[in-house]
Amino acid sequence: MNTINKIHLFVLAALAFTTTACKKDFLDVTPTDKVSDAAVLADSVLFEAFVVNRYLGVRIVNKENEGTPPGFGRGFEYAMWSSLSDESVYNNDDNTWFIQRGQLLPENTGIAGTLWKRSYRSIRECNYALTHINEVPMSDAHKNLIIAELKFIRAFRYHDLIRNYGGVVLIGDKVTELTDDFSDPSLFKREDIATSLAYVLAQLDEAAAVLPESNNGSWLRGRATKGAALALKSRLALYAASPLYNAGTWEAAVSAANAVITLNRYAISQSGYRQLFRKTSDDNEIIFARYYSVGARHVPLEIANGPNGYDGWGGNVPLQNLVDAYRMANGKAISDPTSGYDPQNPYVDRDPRFYQTILFNGASYRERNIETFTPGGRDSKDGPSNWNTSRTGYYLMKFTDEDMPINNPWNIAGLQPWIYFRYAEVLLNFAEAANELSGPDAVPAGASLSARDAINQIRTRTGVGMPAVPAGVGQQEFRELIRNERQIELAFEEHRFYDVRRWKIAEQTENVPAYGIDVIKSGNTLTYTRKVALDGRSFVAKHYWLPIPREEIQASNNTLQQNPGY
Repeated sequence: MNTINKIHLFVLAALAFTTTACKKDFLDVTPTDKVSDAAVLADSVLFEAFVVNRYLGVRIVNKENEGTPPGFGRGFEYAMWSSLSDESVYNNDDNTWFIQRGQLLPENTGIAGTLWKRSYRSIRECNYALTHINEVPMSDAHKNLIIAELKFIRAFRYHDLIRNYGGVVLIGDKVTELTDDFSDPSLFKREDIATSLAYVLAQLDEAAAVLPESNNGSWLRGRATKGAALALKSRLALYAASPLYNAGTWEAAVSAANAVITLNRYAISQSGYRQLFRKTSDDNEIIFARYYSVGARHVPLEIANGPNGYDGWGGNVPLQNLVDAYRMANGKAISDPTSGYDPQNPYVDRDPRFYQTILFNGASYRERNIETFTPGGRDSKDGPSNWNTSRTGYYLMKFTDEDMPINNPWNIAGLQPWIYFRYAEVLLNFAEAANELSGPDAVPAGASLSARDAINQIRTRTGVGMPAVPAGVGQQEFRELIRNERQIELAFEEHRFYDVRRWKIAEQTENVPAYGIDVIKSGNTLTYTRKVALDGRSFVAKHYWLPIPREEIQASNNTLQQNPGY
């Protein structure tokens, strides 16, 4: 078996410094473009810089990030994770359409193929730092902080593995080396989901007990805090109790979310829903985020997702499937005949978050209104840059900053933070778990609010102002309301893909065509007609988990167990 192929699982190379010793001979030279491990372990500043850089990953496939290395998940990429769900399609494909069409294979994983190797690489790097931290000259107090930080980073990487692949290989604190015996089957043994989750949740408890409650002084913005560790625990505890996982309890999920709530550090932002995603400064709704500055930018969202009439590239274009999920401003679903919805005037009196998330025909944007109508619309196929015309009739508004340029945005635009955890998600986690535990109006033991109270905090925020959910709604109806609220509130934030899977409803949501809208203008009359924007969407039971890339199976000499159906 080829040793070079073996190292994909734990990725032993390129830590930013060397970690294995070689026998000295006349061919050995001291590299001038790398910092040696000895130098890093002798200097606390260098060592801490190495730890901080574990929040980043390595670029594995084309079009991963722009200017800076990838972070956790994919975040602001050209093709976002939303374009593997019923939220959007990526206009230019970029290895996304075949995933939507159910053609994902271990040999052909597209943009979904980077998570395994990047996660295990990062875990190995964290283990290296944990193994050698006692050799670094620094105070015990600061050392304990960094140990907790490393446990959080490692836990996040395991969370990314678990939510994509199910049960995973738990490495513990082992640092694999090229000299290891890779024929040992224990190196590739996958634990079940319950065991995998228990390990990660325990690591997060240990991290939360030590991490600081806020970013201040030398603990810079973007580094893990107690709230970040508890928020990740809340997400995983909710996943654990969900039907796909069936490895936890709703009581534990309520308790995990309540632990964040009772910190009393976070609240729903009252600065406006859309403004939250454009902030370059702190906001008390943001628990943990990746921040950017000029010179360390991500994909300039304005050109990557902008309408073709502005010379934008279209990018991740929202689906009619998502548009239909937005309720009317009165709180009623558009399918309710008493809602007031008019299919030939479809964008009137909708949930205010719709207007702050999606650009539609007639939406105000950059000193004019969007024109997706034909014939003649500037943002339709009749406009400039028509090869970038939206396949769906919509463009992405959320995250974009109208103060940033579309033309020539390089080194100027792309400064929005990518939010990994925010308080609204925690409240949604709490509401879902509390409702499943005891219904919408009961206050769980140890908590100070009900599921309905939690949802109402989100719906009534400044700039949204949706009506509060009245008392007396039954558990089943409230379950559907929570699922809709997650779909709307967390749109494009890498939740929908995982939510429909953990609820085990993906066989319904992902087998529906990817719909768009045709807007036809005749005189002063507009006619709206639903269309199929991407045909062939398909989902079967095996797709609840991603396939482990074939190269990883082969690297283990076929010891590593593939997910069923692949």
